[in-house]
Amino acid sequence: MYKLILADDEVDVREGLLELIDWESIGYKVVDTAENGREAAEMIDKHMPDVVVTDIQMPFMDGLQLTEWIRQVHPTIKVIILTGYEQFDYAKQAIRLDVTEYVLKPFSSEELADILWKVKMEIDEELKMRKNIQTLTEYYHRNLPVLQRLFLSSLVSRPLSEQEIADKCRSYALQLEGQMYVVSIIRLDPTVRLDRAGGVDEQAAVESILPRDTDDQQLELFAVLNIVDEIIREHPRDQAFIYHDDVVLLSVYDNPNPDRVIDITLKLLEEMRFSIERYLKLCTTIGVGTACASLSNCYYSYKEAIHALDYRLVLGGNKIIYIGDVEAPEEKVFEFDELKEQELIRCLKFGSDEELGLLLEQLFRNLLDCRKSLQDFQLRLLVILTAVIKAANDIHIDFERLFGEGGGFISQIFRFTQADEARGWFIDICMKLKRMISSQRQTSYNLLVDQAKAYIMDHYCDPDISINKVCACLHISSGYFSNIFKRETKLTFVNYLQNVRMEAAKNLLASTDKKSFEIAELVGFSDPNYFSFCFRKKYGLSPKEYRNGAKIV
Repeated sequence: MYKLILADDEVDVREGLLELIDWESIGYKVVDTAENGREAAEMIDKHMPDVVVTDIQMPFMDGLQLTEWIRQVHPTIKVIILTGYEQFDYAKQAIRLDVTEYVLKPFSSEELADILWKVKMEIDEELKMRKNIQTLTEYYHRNLPVLQRLFLSSLVSRPLSEQEIADKCRSYALQLEGQMYVVSIIRLDPTVRLDRAGGVDEQAAVESILPRDTDDQQLELFAVLNIVDEIIREHPRDQAFIYHDDVVLLSVYDNPNPDRVIDITLKLLEEMRFSIERYLKLCTTIGVGTACASLSNCYYSYKEAIHALDYRLVLGGNKIIYIGDVEAPEEKVFEFDELKEQELIRCLKFGSDEELGLLLEQLFRNLLDCRKSLQDFQLRLLVILTAVIKAANDIHIDFERLFGEGGGFISQIFRFTQADEARGWFIDICMKLKRMISSQRQTSYNLLVDQAKAYIMDHYCDPDISINKVCACLHISSGYFSNIFKRETKLTFVNYLQNVRMEAAKNLLASTDKKSFEIAELVGFSDPNYFSFCFRKKYGLSPKEYRNGAKIV
């Protein structure tokens, strides 16, 4: 159902159309009716309809003025103009305003229904073109494997933030949650084929100095990938994909013990190497990186696997080479670069408690992975704390409220002798800062709305007061302010202003002898007739009737 607002100053026209047209059967729901353009504008802001049917001749704001306002504020709304023959020249202006349709009076309900049906078809077509969910879903599922491979390739080709990884995993339906990860690279050896007895094919050995045909190599890679996929079928989170003419395997484990994880990986890889040799008669060398505690560090495990493959020149092919067996483990460098700092600050300002908790747990896992001494741990934790202090200082957070009276929060780090103790303290500080930022933001929202309310109270008598004027005074954008104001007051700016003016008018009617047109001017209405209309609309009485009632009381 599409939402529709009907605007016409003639009551019999509005009621007649509501009664004579079967709105539901042609796909519409009339959410409201208006008897003038200004009232229609307020209803449009409130209901956000798909279609507006409006007469040209209306008081306070005519149909063309209403249409011009709609085109400026809500350009996607369809507008149908109702006009008489004598107003046809006005209707020509509708072309300039991009009116969807216009209907000449007198017209029958069937004529208008036909035009409404035509407009519905146009909206249907636009929606179909803009967002055909079924087509998009089919396209998404058809291309999902490609998108997954591209993401997995980027995971091993460059460092990615934890947030980006989480977003991509969610978008591409990848279940990669785990405690340990290992990247292995399966590379085809030079074209030495095995004979049926398992020995070296002499003719193939002679030809091994020749380059592989590109098409043959791709077919062999897909054949290898197929075997790997078969073997990891019992490990649904593991991912295998082709990258740079290698088959890359990302192994995911819930076991936090890196030594145990490597043992399991090497056994699984030996099964793969043996199956490739047995079924494809191909020799492969497999490079294996060290186990890492996060997906963001898989890039480094991949680099280690590449480095391990370099030892094929020394050790020979058709074997598994684990970097930890051929090189002394390098000291892992704790990286808390600008990207990770920005991610932490974003979580402190805008993330959920769960998101911030996961990020902090990840930072601590990486920190512990790289620790060589207690002093190293303390210094690296100080690096992260410095980023937190900087974020708090930028938004003027009270440090005594955050860290407690007496300061000494930096020296606190050097008092911890247990990582878990430091971790608990640091997470508590970050969660407290996050709550303080959220509270400060809410306070700033309240202050902003209070300032706007005060401005309205001081200037409601100005007939030209607008949301843009208020925003100019407060030095904020109207879009930002509009959302905050409506969320905090549960009213649009226009409705809130109208309520203030009506309340002021009530007080003046009850406490003074000023005439209605004078009161209208005092509360910001340049048109006394529109003032009377709005007053009756809100209170069910004319200003005069209200005054008489107030005096009786």
